[in-house]
This record gives sequence, structure tokens and C-alpha cells, in this order.
Amino acid sequence: MIESALIGPITGIRHGFFTRQGGISAGIYASLNCGLGSDDVPEHIAQNRALCAERLGVYAAGLVTAYQVHGTNVAEVSSPWAPGAGPKADALATNCRGIALGILTADCTPVLLADRKAGVIGAAHAGWKGAKAGVVDAVVTAMTRLGAVRGDIVAAVGPAIGPTSYEVGPEFRTAFLGDDPAAAEFFSEGPAGRPHFDLPGFVVRRLEVLNVAGIDRIEADTCADSARFFSYRRSCLTGESDYGRQLSAIALLS
Repeated sequence: MIESALIGPITGIRHGFFTRQGGISAGIYASLNCGLGSDDVPEHIAQNRALCAERLGVYAAGLVTAYQVHGTNVAEVSSPWAPGAGPKADALATNCRGIALGILTADCTPVLLADRKAGVIGAAHAGWKGAKAGVVDAVVTAMTRLGAVRGDIVAAVGPAIGPTSYEVGPEFRTAFLGDDPAAAEFFSEGPAGRPHFDLPGFVVRRLEVLNVAGIDRIEADTCADSARFFSYRRSCLTGESDYGRQLSAIALLS
């Protein structure tokens, strides 16, 4: 589990960017697969999620994840729901204690946020679609509705596919810059002459524009580090039939 230096010291809040290590799943899902959408053994997924909840200091039932659809909807959580019964949303926010907000990724960018003064936390799943559409902006707005102050929010941007691994097509770059010309700085030319995209860097920029109190970026490339992370792109490149998902979560302790 990887912790942020910004969120880690906050009393009453616990968080973690979990890796794929430390669970009970086997094969291509080894070992801490928390993805309900994978074809892993359901009992293994449930036990892995319970292990993560324990590390976060909440009951297994207090860990909630949504049905992620690469959009900008935010679910404001007042009570836990059963695994698999969550709403379609790519961000979560709460001011209720005993709840852990979880994001599942396998290359997309997880973002964990906290306002310790107000006792409000948030989490966002930012793939390129959601990041461009404003999912980070949406979760910060939802947190302010629950009492947070933008200038008191700290955010941690977790492990995601890095620019070295994230080769995209020229049409991707053209379409992206058509909507956001300022994003040109997050594109570079790869060794094959094709564009590469810095997704976590773009997410950091979106947070900077929001004027939050602090931003911590965890430097780790999920595609390049098979020992620590699941990766959708790597599974495609290697021809694996499926892939696991790692959990990133933040909890407001009772």
C-alpha cells in the first residue's frame, strides 16, 4: 500500500493506494484483485476487499465503490451499499464517519481528497474521458456542498499509466487539443514518432486550476510495473484474457 505524504498525517482519516500485492487471488488476478467487474472468483474479491477495509480501519461493509463509467457523476455517500449495488458514478464524496470511498483502476488515475477541517473526503476515477470532461472538478464541487472549503482540500494523485507507456493515436491528440489546446504540454513524441500522453500530469493540472491547498503525485507507472500493479493496456499487449483492478481508498474514521 502506498500512502501520500499530504494525507497520511491527517488525524481521523486513513487512506491508501493499494497495489496488487497482499491478497488471495491467483493467476492473472494475483493477488489483491478488488475488481468486481473482473472474472475472478467472487469470494476472493470479497476477501481482498475485506483485507483492504481492515487496513483502512473500517468494517468490510463500510467500503463502497461505484459502477464506474468514465463520466463525471459524483455520488454523495450517506450510508454504505452492498458490493456491486453502487450507482453509476466516477467519483464519491462523504462527510459520514465509518465510510471508506474506493476507486478501482487498472491504468486510469485514482485521486483521493480530504478537507480535515470540515471532515469531508472524496475520491475520483479519472481516465482520459473523465479527466477531460471534469470529474476532478465535479468531486471538489461535491465536497464543498458537504461543507469542505476548496482552499483547505488536499489531493493525492495515485499510480496510473505513465507517459512512457501511454502511446495514443494522432487522432486522439487532435481531438483532445480541439477541446483543450492548453493540454499540449502533456503530449510528447514517442520513439516510434507517435504521441504519448501524460494522463496523471493532466489530472494534476486540473487540480491546480481549482486552487486546492496541496497536491501530491505518486510517481508510478501501472503499465510498466507488473510486479506491483494491474494494467489494462499491459493485458492487451500480452494477450491476457482479463485483468485485475487495484483499489485506492480513503476513509473517514469513526
